[in-house]
Amino acid sequence: MEPLGITSADPEHIAISRSKGVQIDWRDAHHSDYALAYLRDNCPCAGCTGAHGTPPQKTDFASNPLQMYKPVLKMASVEPVGNYAIRIAWNDGHNSGIYSFDYLREICPCAVCRGANEPPLK
Repeated sequence: MEPLGITSADPEHIAISRSKGVQIDWRDAHHSDYALAYLRDNCPCAGCTGAHGTPPQKTDFASNPLQMYKPVLKMASVEPVGNYAIRIAWNDGHNSGIYSFDYLREICPCAVCRGANEPPLK
């Protein structure tokens, strides 16, 4: 049982590199390492997810890292949103994604979490 007010989605430490990505040490001793392309491709904003009934505007930086005629992906800025999230502004002009700590924990790309987040086979 977790102590009152502490969840597995509470970060202990966040390290941000605008040219590499985000690393988070969680209070439950888990570690997550998010590459830039992975974060950009998993932007949770309404435009990228299609939440407004429009087609999702997904990117494919992770599957196509050597896109011709595009600048190298970088974070232009990162700012906290309350005590629950970060907002990332990208050098491609996109800046509406608010990455909650719950969401970041949910999309953790490590092998353990990917296995836990895989849909059951039918």
